[in-house]
Amino acid sequence: MTIPALAILVALPGVFSTVGDKRHVVVAVPGRVRFLIEVLLTVVAVASALLVWTVIGAVIVAIIAGIMFISGAPRARWLLSNDPPDWPLPTK
Repeated sequence: MTIPALAILVALPGVFSTVGDKRHVVVAVPGRVRFLIEVLLTVVAVASALLVWTVIGAVIVAIIAGIMFISGAPRARWLLSNDPPDWPLPTK
């Protein structure tokens, strides 16, 4: 059960992405779907830390996730707006 769940969690953000967010888009989804995937992965990470480690471990993972969302706020706003990218992606 652990290996299939891990494979899904690793493959999910690699397969589903928003045009303009990554160079290689396998399955194009709206920005809101991509953001929802990232929130889902964060919730799974915190819940898993709570199951495997102590409450302190889950709190540490939650703090790191919070820092991730704070530092990625401009990107999150862009994903939630569903606007086309306003920057050219590098070709190499």
